[in-house]
Amino acid sequence: MLKVVFLDRDTIGPAVTISRPGFPHEWVEYGKTAPEDVAARISDADIVITNKAPVREQAMEGAPTLRMVAVAATGYDIVDLAAAKARGITVSNVRGYAVNTVPEHTFALIFALRRSVIGFRQDVIAGEWQRANQFCFFNHPVRDLVGSTLGLFGRGTLGQSVARIAEALGMKVIFAARKGAGQAGLGYHSFDEVLETSDIISFHMPLTPETRNLIGMEEFRQMKRRPLIINTARGGLVNEADLVQALDEGLIAGAGFDVLTKEPPAPDNPLLTVLDRPNVIVTPHVAWASYEAMQSLWAQVIDHVENFQKGIPSNVL
Repeated sequence: MLKVVFLDRDTIGPAVTISRPGFPHEWVEYGKTAPEDVAARISDADIVITNKAPVREQAMEGAPTLRMVAVAATGYDIVDLAAAKARGITVSNVRGYAVNTVPEHTFALIFALRRSVIGFRQDVIAGEWQRANQFCFFNHPVRDLVGSTLGLFGRGTLGQSVARIAEALGMKVIFAARKGAGQAGLGYHSFDEVLETSDIISFHMPLTPETRNLIGMEEFRQMKRRPLIINTARGGLVNEADLVQALDEGLIAGAGFDVLTKEPPAPDNPLLTVLDRPNVIVTPHVAWASYEAMQSLWAQVIDHVENFQKGIPSNVL
């Protein structure tokens, strides 16, 4: 009988139904697993399910029966793929489950910042409206989205979904070419043009050595239209210290971030110092986490596990 070990159940919302494979198996589930505990917990496993608990070469060496790692996420940097391949271990991930939830969260941030929802809410709580001598007041800027330009970094499934929503709202959408590319390809605008002409910039790309710190002070100083900066992709794409400096210098209109370089954030993360500003919103990596998306994610995980057991592995990395 195969042993299936789920290393980090708590990374999936409690409302999600955690179905199990249909074939006979032993199921072992942990709420959380620290990196140093992974090896012991998978030592006699045949199949491992993980969202964020890392499965590295050392852990694989101590797991002679391990044949599959099912990643309950799209990002798979938590698994040592080279070590898995060398040992004949199949690694699968989930894809496409966030096609609605991440774009919707992206626009939740955009709407809230573009229309200064947070600032006005804070003012009402503080009694500003009650003390006003007319029916409204104008403490914060309010801008329409119609006619504005949205610059997108990343043209995958999520980037394209964001683009469709933006176009439906009457926005102009431009996709950025790779940084340093000599000439923008078909359907892309140059990296510099996107920085210079966008009213809102949103990221929908992976974090790689090439994209780490993609945006820093040099890039912020190119942003002629003081755009909003939205990141629901990966922490580390934007230099966080430089982002705070850009806010201080008025180079950008605001920032909406769902991801940070380190999660949970370190106490010295620069963004934690500006959370009380009305033009800054930080959410705790929940853009992916609608109930519908998480249930879809889990259904994919079980499908991949069952397909592996049938000898037809799916979404193999």
